[in-house]
Amino acid sequence: MITPANEAELSDALRSANGPVSIRGGGTRGVKTDGMPLSVSAMSGITLYEPGALTLVAQAGTPVMEVEEALAKEGQRLAFEPMDHRTLLGTKGTPTLGGIVAGNVSGPRRIQGGAARDYTLGVRLVDGAGTIIKNGGRVMKNVTGYDLVKLMTGAYGTLGVLTEVALKVLPVPETQATLMLRALSDADAVRAMAVAMSSPYEVSGAAHCARISKDGPVTLLRLEGFEDSVNYRLAALRTLLKDHVKDMHVADGEASAWMWESVRDASLMSQDIGDIWRVACKASDAAVLADKSGAEAWYFDWAGGLIWFRTRPGFDLRNALGPFDGHATLVRATKISGQAPLPRFHPEAAGVARLSAGLRARFDPKGILNPGLMGPVAPERV
Repeated sequence: MITPANEAELSDALRSANGPVSIRGGGTRGVKTDGMPLSVSAMSGITLYEPGALTLVAQAGTPVMEVEEALAKEGQRLAFEPMDHRTLLGTKGTPTLGGIVAGNVSGPRRIQGGAARDYTLGVRLVDGAGTIIKNGGRVMKNVTGYDLVKLMTGAYGTLGVLTEVALKVLPVPETQATLMLRALSDADAVRAMAVAMSSPYEVSGAAHCARISKDGPVTLLRLEGFEDSVNYRLAALRTLLKDHVKDMHVADGEASAWMWESVRDASLMSQDIGDIWRVACKASDAAVLADKSGAEAWYFDWAGGLIWFRTRPGFDLRNALGPFDGHATLVRATKISGQAPLPRFHPEAAGVARLSAGLRARFDPKGILNPGLMGPVAPERV
């Protein structure tokens, strides 16, 4: 395994590489490709933290836990609520900040506050030719030229190996509470969540059928902020939704936090046998897609814009769903003897595929960075 201690060593390693390189962060997501493993775990540590400026800069191999502990001491947090995949996938290791940014890993709060890429102010990386690149800065107004920050966030290391990231952070709210709506169908839940999200009451999480209760389906609406404000908005939401549901209850404090951690990490499905899929779609399509999926279980996040499915091993969910406005990612797959594995990522449309291939050719001219992970391997470049 290649374990560079710094950016210069990483640059030398990629410049001299003549075959595929499989980039590893904390090893928690089970994403592996053919090639020599390359870990950035030795490139770790917070290099700048300015609580007053809501800015943190850290090397890519820095454990997320280390970042969260530093932020907690100042009453701050990573607002995009990154998922921890270990419970769902049964993996070990430690989630790293670079891995979070490389995967654009974002939790339930995305529907209100945005994704990881919306909080990433700047990056440093080494491309497939060994060139060290810096883009962005430490404040929102300091992004000039090509916005490589957005491009690298979610590229899964196929365009370059992140070495350092700068993030915007936010204060931890005083309190949170969750309004629980019971016994709604998938379609009724999507409608209720749409009403809540379009209201002025700043709902920071909307999920459905998360199997929190044994009493049947439950729809969760989270509110965060100052205690008086949360209580006022809870009462207003109850009034707003009274024509949609009669059975409503409130969970607050630790109970609310536990619910949303379970939704965030998909731990609700962690003990079940089968394949796990993550489907991003139009929220208004969620109930229809769930109905036609042929899946064994599912729940909605992002007010229906994200669906977690559990299917039987080897089941092709993409084929079952057919064409739809969105994409399906195979997060956990069961190996079946004699059956070719399904691709992790959704096949790209022809135009997008050409654009992606052009970007990979530009940033990874030798075709060595996680080849085949997000697109076909280009034989002539290997």
